[in-house]
Amino acid sequence: MEERRTGSAAAGKPKKSGGFLAQGSIYAASGVISSLIGLVYRMPLTRIIGDEGNGYYAAAFNIYAIILLLSSYSLPLAVSKLISARVGAKNYRNAERILRASLLYATVVGGIGCAAIFFGADWLAGSLLRIPEAAYPLRALAPTVWIVSYLGVCRGYWQGQSTMVPTALSQIIEQILNAVFSVGAAYLLMKWVVAKGNEESMARAFGATGGTIGTGVGAASALLLFVVLFLLSGRHRARRVRLDVQHREESYEEITRLLVLTVIPVILSTAIYNVSGILDNALFGQAMYDLGRQSEIAKQYGVYTGKYKLLLNVPIMIANSLGSALVPALSRAVGARRGEEVKRNITLAIRFSMVVAIPAAVGLGVMADPLIPLLFGKSELAVHIMQLGCLSVVLYSLSTVSNAILQGTNHMQVPVMHAALSLGIHVLTLEVLLRIFELGIVGVVIADMVFALSMCILNAASLHSLLHYRQEIRRSFFLPAFCAALMGLVTAGAKIFLKRFTGRVVLYTLVPIFLAVAVYGALLLLTGAIREKELLRFPKGESLCRLARKLHLI
Repeated sequence: MEERRTGSAAAGKPKKSGGFLAQGSIYAASGVISSLIGLVYRMPLTRIIGDEGNGYYAAAFNIYAIILLLSSYSLPLAVSKLISARVGAKNYRNAERILRASLLYATVVGGIGCAAIFFGADWLAGSLLRIPEAAYPLRALAPTVWIVSYLGVCRGYWQGQSTMVPTALSQIIEQILNAVFSVGAAYLLMKWVVAKGNEESMARAFGATGGTIGTGVGAASALLLFVVLFLLSGRHRARRVRLDVQHREESYEEITRLLVLTVIPVILSTAIYNVSGILDNALFGQAMYDLGRQSEIAKQYGVYTGKYKLLLNVPIMIANSLGSALVPALSRAVGARRGEEVKRNITLAIRFSMVVAIPAAVGLGVMADPLIPLLFGKSELAVHIMQLGCLSVVLYSLSTVSNAILQGTNHMQVPVMHAALSLGIHVLTLEVLLRIFELGIVGVVIADMVFALSMCILNAASLHSLLHYRQEIRRSFFLPAFCAALMGLVTAGAKIFLKRFTGRVVLYTLVPIFLAVAVYGALLLLTGAIREKELLRFPKGESLCRLARKLHLI
């Protein structure tokens, strides 16, 4: 039913420029829900395996992420780009052939990635990261690489049909089962290892292994959802193929070449863009080892990944969601030579990513204490690096969206060059901060911000030179920053007041957060940062407008 509706929409009139915002909002909402589930389950998981176990868990995931980047991470974007171009031209026959070719590609690269992790876990964890205990959770992640390869193709196919609903639903299901099985398996494996009389570090390593088992179970459940969806929509998709008699059938050799040519630039840009994580881990571990502080490696990195990055990624997920919805929309507009629609979509994407990212950065900075102690227990280091690094939300959100814009407008190689240059700057900065200033994990936080800032500057320059695009400043940056600053003052005041007169940590954490959302939303409408016609483009936009009118905000 859903597929029929979106398929006809995609095949008919071009969508309004704000169409991707509605789809992006759906995906963003699922991303926020998934991230909140992640926060909830990481609290008991952190208490079970501790900061040391979190360090093993994070080290394994950094290696897993790189293998995933090289094998299948690029598949949703690449497949959606190819599918959307053909669906927009009613070329359904070749859209289905792209699906089959992509599944074959996923089989090959997923299998290679699975084997690389399974057989190379000891060397990757021990020799590369200097954390040999991370080999156990890393090896448990090997089958997940193969599963996620197929999952990426399925998500890309439906995103190319102009609907983010299957991706959003699968993401929530994946995270729920991930949460349940991760916590349960971590507890049971730690209990089993302790009962056998093994040392504490081994118990925490097996606890981290249990945490990674949930990742595979969640991915498998999401893939099962897509299998059901393809079975239910099979008759309708076959009918569309039969009726498509006007298009030449592309050979599988031609499709595979197109897929590889689309995947490789995305792999390179995404891999370089995200390889900073594993470089951070390796360089941080080596520097601390050389400075004689090896006992702090797992604990400090566990705080960084299990607390700081976990919270930081919630608002950044929204920018990723907008980017995923934006690429197919831009591909269709570029293919149809609708230049003004391209520029409108770019403006909207950047504006709405900043409308979310700027207040999120302010909120995380103001509410780091007491939010982090409430979620994870007392951690002065986590609070300190959050207050220092909260600006990363804005920088990573902007660089993520601008990457998607360049990829969606057929400038696939540009983010690759920018990411490579930014990575070089990042590594140089990190080495100086770690070895000369001996800042430890604080150096990693600062170097991350330098990387993202470099990407923002380089991408902005390319948008101007390649697309002749001039960014609107007032409503995209100035007004959200002004509203966020006022929101921050109100939030800080409410936190101080409630802390002094109630002393209840839940109250002086949650009440200021809800107040911040209300104040910021009202200020956006009152200042004109968000206008009525833009509000209408969101899901339930008419209901939101009616509420705003009743409150005299528009």
